Amino acid sequence: MLKPDEENSCVPILLAGGIGSRLWPLSRSARPKQFLKPTGNDTLLEQTLARLAGLPELAAPILIGRDEHRFVLAKQLHEAGFSGRILLEPTARGTAAAIAAAAHEASAKYGVNVRLLVLPTDHAIDNDDAFAATVSAALARLESPSLALFGVPPSRPETGYGYIYAVDALGGDFKRVESFVEKPDAATATTYLEADGYYWNSGMFLFAASDYLTALSTFEPLIADAAATAYANAVADFDFLRLDAESFAASPDQSIDYAVMERTRDAVMVVLDAGWNDLGSWRAVARATGTDARGNSVHGDAWLEDAQDCLVYSGSRLVAVLGTSNQIIIETADAVLVADQSHEQRVGDLVKKLQNNDRAEANCYPCVYRPWGSYEQVASGPCFQVKHIKVNPGGQLSLQKHDYRAEHWVVVAGRARVTCDDWTDDLIANQSTFIPQGAIHRLENPGEEELDLIEVQSGSYLGEDDIIRFDDCYGRAASE
Repeated sequence: MLKPDEENSCVPILLAGGIGSRLWPLSRSARPKQFLKPTGNDTLLEQTLARLAGLPELAAPILIGRDEHRFVLAKQLHEAGFSGRILLEPTARGTAAAIAAAAHEASAKYGVNVRLLVLPTDHAIDNDDAFAATVSAALARLESPSLALFGVPPSRPETGYGYIYAVDALGGDFKRVESFVEKPDAATATTYLEADGYYWNSGMFLFAASDYLTALSTFEPLIADAAATAYANAVADFDFLRLDAESFAASPDQSIDYAVMERTRDAVMVVLDAGWNDLGSWRAVARATGTDARGNSVHGDAWLEDAQDCLVYSGSRLVAVLGTSNQIIIETADAVLVADQSHEQRVGDLVKKLQNNDRAEANCYPCVYRPWGSYEQVASGPCFQVKHIKVNPGGQLSLQKHDYRAEHWVVVAGRARVTCDDWTDDLIANQSTFIPQGAIHRLENPGEEELDLIEVQSGSYLGEDDIIRFDDCYGRAASE
């Protein structure tokens, strides 16, 4: 990694604030696709971080994401073996403002001439070595005030991507950007595949922080000013830097493409041929993970007979598919999606309708993640609910009490340290304890293995906001 004073430092800026609604019901606003594992054993964020290992000339990354995801951001960053600043967006305002805030953070540490490698964290790349070689070559050649973006040679007529039209005017894999093209229809996408000069827009960029901030100030001064003020008034909080909410909210909501790249004369394109896939749809997931001889892509516990060209994802139970084709079938603990593949681009619209009808399944995830671990609701009814709780080694819940409910804890595996009013005791598997309503209590995992516990709540009100905290090492509000 580079030292802060080393000339021509380059800082990865990892964009982790997306929602990925077209991968519903797996991806939701409470747990979007960058934190999930749709293509392998690692989450997409972890895959992005691992990809940086092939670029030892880079400095520590800066992540920018949503406040409600801050703990999973920190957890996955640290588990991947990285340290770095995490900027928290108080509200979504598009990539133009997010990148500007990160540019100010990088400039404060490395100087205004620091270069930024901007990477979404919800993409897949097959060939990490080719990716690293392309980025290294671009770093060696990029000159100010160029703003570079990475274009992918198309391999099929794709209607879900934006395109770049670029010409061979700069030599090698550097090309001059002539125009940007919106997502085309199928016929137009076919002509792009057959013609020269059309590339998929990968959403990845490389430029000096000063060049980007200058361009943003020229084309969108309101975004530039809002991001600068939000950064100047930001507040440090543990591993996080909280951007000022009022200032950031004043920014127009725009992407970097609309705000800068489509308007600047300094845009250049670098050809990236590394098996890129933006995972913006379920068929994209199938392409990334591969299919069997009948074109089926199967994940989890699924049984297929006489099925062809189907994508089946089972998250919690057996899914049996018989005599059908071209279907997307996605099962999670609380929702099932069945859609013809020709309608996959409409999944995001379906999610919006569910949100408009106040369906919790549109946003909330069955498993809720906390800095100490996670919990999942198993059953509920009038005046009771049952949760499955997992506490990380060394993790601890806040010292708290509840005004309206009592709790019964049963240890399934691991060791639980329980504090209740004036006593503390350790429990192991098959032991249990009762926490009376109003008792001041805490649950900890003092062991080296994950604590697995069943919690039965009973009372007149069971909302997550029935928490009065007396001590919390994570600095959380009552409902977090």
